[in-house]
Amino acid sequence: MNHDTTTAFAAEDLRVPNSARLLHGWFATGRATDLAEHLARYGPAPVGTARSTLADAVERAGLAGRGGGGFPTGRKLRTVAGRRGPAVVIANGMESEPASRKDETLLSLVPHLVLDGAVLAAAAAGANTVHLCVPRTRDEQAQRLALAVDERQHAGIDPVEVRVHMLPHHFVSSEETALVNWLNGGPARPRPTPPRPFEKGVGKRPTFVANVETLAHVALIARYGPDWFREAGSPQTPGTTLVTLSGAIASPGVYEVPMGSPVGQALAAAGGPTRRLSAVLAGGFFGSWLPVPLDPAAPARGAGVLVALPEDACGLAETAAALAYLGSQSARQCGPCRFGVPSVADDFAELAWGQPGPALTERLDRRLGLLPGRGACRHPDGAARLAASALQVFSDDVQRHVRYGPCSHARDPLVLAIPDARPPAEEEWR
Repeated sequence: MNHDTTTAFAAEDLRVPNSARLLHGWFATGRATDLAEHLARYGPAPVGTARSTLADAVERAGLAGRGGGGFPTGRKLRTVAGRRGPAVVIANGMESEPASRKDETLLSLVPHLVLDGAVLAAAAAGANTVHLCVPRTRDEQAQRLALAVDERQHAGIDPVEVRVHMLPHHFVSSEETALVNWLNGGPARPRPTPPRPFEKGVGKRPTFVANVETLAHVALIARYGPDWFREAGSPQTPGTTLVTLSGAIASPGVYEVPMGSPVGQALAAAGGPTRRLSAVLAGGFFGSWLPVPLDPAAPARGAGVLVALPEDACGLAETAAALAYLGSQSARQCGPCRFGVPSVADDFAELAWGQPGPALTERLDRRLGLLPGRGACRHPDGAARLAASALQVFSDDVQRHVRYGPCSHARDPLVLAIPDARPPAEEEWR
């Protein structure tokens, strides 16, 4: 998908079954939910009982983080609540994944569900402050969220302070230690760990960081309970999740599907492919390519992203462009990010568009084996995962490119929406 088609993610294109949970209000009215409508539908958030019961309810619900990491939310909440001193809550709406629009959609359509979840998490963790972090590139949304926060303050429904922040919008700026670092007055770059934010975060206080979709689920679990939450999804992966679907499919957009839904079923929710597919990118730029025909049981994993790649697109060129972007977005704080990821990106560019020889693939294999687990954050790991999956899924194309040079589709417009690959200037991290 190119940059000119991003309107495919507009609210009017959302289509979700009647069992929708997060987006139920949108489908009930066809418009974004204001505070009065939110309170009429759900009533006030049950903050009074959150401290003693919420962590247990979320843990029994089996809610895992919806930001891509999949860490058990109840366990993280309980850990922060068990630390000494007042805690802090960060609602992460940065959504740095270029192929995702789920968090932007959620904050646009049901902002009070997210704010409820953040306030409930604060009550459960013993926090007196919530920081809602969104990218500066979405300044109009940030202004609407600030108005929503003011409306709640005037209504007297939130017992904690909620602050809306606009942060630099770089790929690694959504990482939890980058958020903490920025809120502490530093650049929006990841920091080495330990300590993790739950140990020493904002103002050196224990800090609970959760994706905004995760917090919206928390708000529903607090009202309807863990058994209700588990009625959707599978016993191993309960609940629903938001997935951004794009590429060669009939109706690109954001969809709510049961957790663990097979990739093919998720694509069918968007009307299915419009052309024959060669692969599907699952999980975005930190995800993996899946070969077509798809494994019928393969779940839609990752950060809620599926991109359908048609046969008349070059998977190696798509991957090379994505890796060039990832190489430009490193925090430049350690060797694997400063040198490893850009080197892999350069090799992939040669593989996609140059005149590669057999030595190139050997060098790529060697470099990819050195990246995972060696960076200060997970940036090199994600880049290596994407590149390794491309070499495997598009192995026939690799051999043809090595032997004959670029294929006829390598210079066609890219299916992936690749942002500007210019490395950020130092002041742009602040």
